[in-house]
Order: sequence, then C-alpha cells, then structure tokens
Amino acid sequence: MSHRGSGEQVAVSALRFVVAFILLKLVVGGPFALSQKPATPKLTEDLPPGPMQAKATTSCLECHEGRIILQQRLSQAAWTKEVDKMIKWGAVVDAGDRDALIDYLSTNFSLDQALYEAPRSSPEKRKKASATSSAARKSE
Repeated sequence: MSHRGSGEQVAVSALRFVVAFILLKLVVGGPFALSQKPATPKLTEDLPPGPMQAKATTSCLECHEGRIILQQRLSQAAWTKEVDKMIKWGAVVDAGDRDALIDYLSTNFSLDQALYEAPRSSPEKRKKASATSSAARKSE
C-alpha cells in the first residue's frame, strides 16, 4: 500500500497553488501579464505654466522625472542641442513645435534663473543618513 508522507502532500499543494496562480494571471492579464514589470513611480513635478507646458510634459516626462528638467539651467543654444539630441533619441516633438519648445525651456530654465531647490527628505531620513555616514567615518 502506497502512503504519501506529509512533506509530499505539502509539495503537491504548493505545486497546485503555483499552477493555479499562473493560470489565473494568464486568464486575467493575458499572455504578457507574467512578463510585465510593475510600474515604477516617477516624480512628475509640474513644469512652469506656459504655452508649451503640456508639450514639454508629454515629450520630456515620458522618459525623465520632472526634477531632471526643473534642475537644468542652460542657454538657448544648449537647449537647442539638448532638444535636438532628445528628438534623435526618440522624443516625440512635432517639427512645428520644436522652436516653441526650445523657447519655453530656455525661458523657464535659463542660466539667469534661480537654482533649483531640491525637496528635502523627512527629518527621520536625514537623521538616519547622518547616523550612517557618521558610523562609516568612525570605522575608517
């Protein structure tokens, strides 16, 4: 008479659970549900108001966090190079919008604008970071 041990029963139950989970994912999410990575949150700080704000948001924030744009301080010539480079790399900017987008960026993020003030972390995070760096210095 064949008798299954409790370890074997646990393994069979676990296997059934995994198979059921995979089948559920395929039924609910389709064949690509298992290979999709979870969406990572992006910092989408609002860009300054202006006629090209929406275009800059859709063109730039498709790949970059908002603070990447907000911290830039470039001349119009540098913005022109940057926008042209991003277009070559796949940014979607209509030819008719290119110059207006460059004007928007160079007006709002020019060399004469105040430096970007990054948001500070919570006091608890600063305290923890300070303690970690202090401990690292003491161990040297």
